[in-house]
Amino acid sequence: MARKKPTFYVFHGEDEFSIKSRVDDFRQQMGDDLNISEFDGTKSSPAEILAAARAIPFLADRRLVIVYGMLAFLGRRGASKALKEQLSALVAALPGLPETARLVFVEPQTLSNSHPVIKLIGEEPAGYAKEFNAPKNPSSWIIRQSATYGVEIEPRAANALAGVIADDLRKADNELFKLAAYVGPGGTITEREVSLLTPYVAEGNIFALVDALGQRDGKTAMSLLHHKLYIDEQDPMQLFGMIIRQFRLLIQAREIIDAGGNQHTVAEALGIHKFVAQKVSQQARGFTLAQLERIYHHLLELDIAVKGGFRSTQGQSIRGVDIFTALDLFVAGIAGG
Repeated sequence: MARKKPTFYVFHGEDEFSIKSRVDDFRQQMGDDLNISEFDGTKSSPAEILAAARAIPFLADRRLVIVYGMLAFLGRRGASKALKEQLSALVAALPGLPETARLVFVEPQTLSNSHPVIKLIGEEPAGYAKEFNAPKNPSSWIIRQSATYGVEIEPRAANALAGVIADDLRKADNELFKLAAYVGPGGTITEREVSLLTPYVAEGNIFALVDALGQRDGKTAMSLLHHKLYIDEQDPMQLFGMIIRQFRLLIQAREIIDAGGNQHTVAEALGIHKFVAQKVSQQARGFTLAQLERIYHHLLELDIAVKGGFRSTQGQSIRGVDIFTALDLFVAGIAGG
């Protein structure tokens, strides 16, 4: 006898991309939307979603009900007595769902093994749970995922992309889609394409340079600078502009941190990606606000000098400095103390 399909599912964990992919598979199996219902689990009651799951499918053999966030909401610490009673009622009702039901609970965080529904699934064959966590090796995931778009990605390019998306697989997939469209079917994505089309990779190079400056490691900082200018052949004015922007962000982040904020506050206040906010917050702690302001002022002086020349506030003429010399002077001056 064939084993019966589960009637209720729990997909939980931090890997939002993989969870969405699994839910999308369920959608595709349904064919159309006539027998698909979706609920915000923080605003709907178990009675509502159970009624939807028990409803007779229309001209089909199953009904898909997707519920977002209900299990964590009902099972959270400090939940009211009424919510705890609702959770108990849900646990009691789930094993009795009809075979036509496909009730899917989507939870964007890992549920504890002690959660009543997770415990139930351990005892009840009608239930199924899967935890989705970000891969331990994002580069390998990126290489595998590129094949779904009919392209290849070089390991160095995958590492560059992995270095800036952190555990955000949705972001990685979006970037892969864009890169695959650029190189075309059967093409190969190299570091050049990643640096050209993925903004956070370019920022990642600036992060490394600023890390070296913060550690007063002039040799590494100059090596990184010259690699970008003479090996990668990055436009020097573009690179200079990115450095100026980075130190402007560091000043803003340092002010937020000094006021008691953290990387989450920085991300929200500056409207930047969480990865960028994390790096900016780390780097800002390597400088005092006064140091950052002096560095930023020096950058502005060099910017004016490159574009036309002037006499600095210290009376030293820096008229007619070319951009390559300006970048070398900046790195040498900061790394040297």
